[in-house]
Amino acid sequence: MEDSVDQHLARWRGKAPYDERTEAIVTRMQFLVKHVHQAKDRALAEIGLQEFAFETLHRLVSHGGSMTPSGLAQELLLSPAGTTGRLDTLEQAGLVRRIRGTGDRRRVEVELTEAGHAKWLAAMKVRAMVESDMIAALEPAAQETLDGLLRRMLVKVETTRNAPTSPH
Repeated sequence: MEDSVDQHLARWRGKAPYDERTEAIVTRMQFLVKHVHQAKDRALAEIGLQEFAFETLHRLVSHGGSMTPSGLAQELLLSPAGTTGRLDTLEQAGLVRRIRGTGDRRRVEVELTEAGHAKWLAAMKVRAMVESDMIAALEPAAQETLDGLLRRMLVKVETTRNAPTSPH
């Protein structure tokens, strides 16, 4: 069975100095990640959510449902203005609300609404289905083997470089 990476390798064979096995593995990982992102974006669109909104809701859930705007900006690697625009959009959609501090009116917390939590939960379900569909191409034993091999690769990269240790 041939895939698009086999075609890529054939096109470049003898034209560039590289290890073909390494190129095959890395390119397949890149293509799979690309396909996962595209499938997840389509799944989010079906429930009326964009990736930026999902990421914001996801961060809020991971922090117990509320954060300060500056904490959220730091987590999402956004500027304060970018965060404000994102929060305005989510607040207008009824997915988050801003709550002023009672003791210090300058302090603001961003809180997930019930609708926001429900939308996040729906997004998690469709994203999980996309991931499961992709992994279903492998039997459970092969899934376990692949997981172990990827873990070994990631541990090597994370221990030899200053790579991020968490995707979220």
